[in-house]
Amino acid sequence: MTLSLDDVSLIGSGLSRPECVLATAKGDLYTADWRGGVAHLRPDGTQTLYTGQTADLPEGLRPNGIALEPDGSFLLANLGSEAGGVWRVTRDGQVAPYWTQIDGAPIAPSNYLVRDHVGRLWLTVSTTMVPRSLDYRSDSKSGFIAVMDEKGARIVADGLGFTNECQISQDRRWLYVNETYGRRLSRFALRDDASLGPKEVIHEFGEGQFPDGLAFDIEGKIWIAGVISNQLMRIDPESGHCEIMLSETDPAHVAWVEQAYQANALGRPHMDTNPSTKLRNLSSIAFGGPDLRTGYLGCLLGDAIAVTRLDVAGVPPVHWLY
Repeated sequence: MTLSLDDVSLIGSGLSRPECVLATAKGDLYTADWRGGVAHLRPDGTQTLYTGQTADLPEGLRPNGIALEPDGSFLLANLGSEAGGVWRVTRDGQVAPYWTQIDGAPIAPSNYLVRDHVGRLWLTVSTTMVPRSLDYRSDSKSGFIAVMDEKGARIVADGLGFTNECQISQDRRWLYVNETYGRRLSRFALRDDASLGPKEVIHEFGEGQFPDGLAFDIEGKIWIAGVISNQLMRIDPESGHCEIMLSETDPAHVAWVEQAYQANALGRPHMDTNPSTKLRNLSSIAFGGPDLRTGYLGCLLGDAIAVTRLDVAGVPPVHWLY
């Protein structure tokens, strides 16, 4: 079923860069918010912002990816201008570092994090270049994936093309990751010790398609949120076939961005000026609703969450019953 923009509504108000969205069985939605924490949208329409301050982060929290913990607190992948790593924020405003170094070195500004089925924490760092925009290139290769478990923290894959969201498949055999400026969906065989096999490229994206967020449906297909093209895509991981399910693409904007990308001249203005109205630089998808057939769509430029009904249910995330 291909969707139209008429099928999309907006919920929430006054959000700031709601890049990552989490949904729960209770109907709660949580989203990263650049006012310095996590915004909570309740089923009754009320909103709360959970935020706090710490002297360790003078510019405040800059959450990109977020994870909901069993105790109701949140872990945030901090995308600061200099500070990265993982930080915990509680609902009463306490902020504390959780994971800020690997092998004694500070973690660079960080993109995404997710708990898996056995409690391991996976973290992606898109680039180690400063400023980050220097790596908005097809030959980007400083991104990495790290894991923290009972054995400690370590990098398990590197040399990636601007690492974005990662997820473990429902059969727990694969770790999938979007390489945004490499314009690839890739996967690694997942071993019991959290080490990864060689990278396999599942799909290479085309003009204007920069993959950001991803989620699995119960049929094993992967839903991809693409910035710039503002497309919600569905990929068969075995064949690599990609179907565009929803789109708010501005051809002139895509052409302008594509020209800069091919010339290795892509910069912040190309990312920050998308003329869309509903999918404001689409960045993530979360399946929710009582039947897990509602898609909640995060974005980089908007102040609300886009919502649409889908014809297939999603796989419930680890935090679904929290």
